[in-house]
Amino acid sequence: MKPTLALRMGQQLAMTPQLQQAIRLLQLSTVDLEQEIQTMVTENPMLEYDGAEGPTFESLPTGEEESPQTGKENSERDVNIDADDHGIPEDLPVDSRWEDVYESSSAPSGPSEGWEQEDRNTYRETLSDHLLWQLNLTPMSDNDRLMATLIIDAIDDDGMLTTTPEDILESVREDLPETELDEVLAVLKLVQHFDPIGVGARDLRECLLIQLGALSADTPWRNEAIQLVDEHLASLGSHDYATLSGRLKLQEAQLADVVRLIQSLHPRPGATVNTEPEEFVVPDVIVRKVAGKRGARWVVELNADALPRIRLNEQYAELARSVTSASDATYLRDHLNEARWFLKSIQSRHDTLLKVATKIVEMQRGFFEYGEEAMKPMVLADIAAAVDMHESTISRVTSRKYMHTPRGVFELKYFFSSHVASSTGGEVSSTVIRALIKKLVADENARKPLSDSQLATMLAKQNIKVARRTVAKYRESLRIPPSNERKRIT
Repeated sequence: MKPTLALRMGQQLAMTPQLQQAIRLLQLSTVDLEQEIQTMVTENPMLEYDGAEGPTFESLPTGEEESPQTGKENSERDVNIDADDHGIPEDLPVDSRWEDVYESSSAPSGPSEGWEQEDRNTYRETLSDHLLWQLNLTPMSDNDRLMATLIIDAIDDDGMLTTTPEDILESVREDLPETELDEVLAVLKLVQHFDPIGVGARDLRECLLIQLGALSADTPWRNEAIQLVDEHLASLGSHDYATLSGRLKLQEAQLADVVRLIQSLHPRPGATVNTEPEEFVVPDVIVRKVAGKRGARWVVELNADALPRIRLNEQYAELARSVTSASDATYLRDHLNEARWFLKSIQSRHDTLLKVATKIVEMQRGFFEYGEEAMKPMVLADIAAAVDMHESTISRVTSRKYMHTPRGVFELKYFFSSHVASSTGGEVSSTVIRALIKKLVADENARKPLSDSQLATMLAKQNIKVARRTVAKYRESLRIPPSNERKRIT
């Protein structure tokens, strides 16, 4: 086929750098956006932190009618960055402050005046560090110290020994040819009694026996617990309490006391040291219920304390007007335009987030009033159609964004769920099904836990048609073990 040239006309959306920036800021979490703002303030002399006080974002309370003026103001703030950027003001005066342009902007202070963020790079002690610190405080010979160091190096984060004493013996043969296996075992026993007790065990049985052996001899049911772990650990794991009662010659109440003592131990002792630092979520949106003349209403507003507040640097902005050098004028003008677009992009993000969060509260009002069992089925397309935005915008704005409500803090994506058809012809949210399963399991007889089939039957009585496999899937997502593992002694 002979190559030819042809002209073809078409239309496509041009992704300008400004539009790309707006989209990128929209999908950032609060923490990431804060870092982005800090970087921009550092690199762009046209921007600075502003600690002045100002009003907070507040949407129209859900369930009330808009006045013409309120509706006009809201429409001016709503921006669909997937389509165009006409919702952003075309011109931002160089000497403007944030609140002069955006009347309903949030007002958190800069990092020097607001909440102090903890250093995210704080050193965290590992299990190995904790054990080596104890080793350095323990008097022993150099040979024993070498073996103890090798043992500690072979302990994983759960506190279990990942090698054998024989392998450790082979490792020290070259430096300590006269070392015997009994010496390695003696050092291992010493390490196993470091804090946390039971660390360095070779299996679960040994780990529990070490902890039981360290208890006071007059601890109630200690001897029975040692016998159970030593001889019948498999029966305990399968919850075969009838067999255990017969073999240990214990009544049911006595066996329950023995099991409770074992359950107070740590099967993964290293986890008590290797704890990850708690991660605190900063909510982007706050939902609260307020009383009004026409009854209570839900109010949605952006968290004014979530982000530093920035503005144009008035001195540098004024300098951009009076500078005479062509190179300096270009430098200042480029940074001024960049600062303007950055402010507009942040405002676009705030407006879009507020608009979407308000619609979520409006559509899921039952959840806020009555809880999970009143959650409605909802997908991204439902919100996209309601706020006249693209689904990709809704996906970005709900990712890693959190809402503080009287019922707790939830990621915005939490309010979206699939649905299951009911026997009455309606639809039931998967969140509702999970909530019902959790409630049924919480109320079950611990001696005769409900099977997945029984749960499916009980849901069917509430007009919810779900198969046993579906119940199992929801149960596993809730981290609820199967019925045979939930069996307990009363």
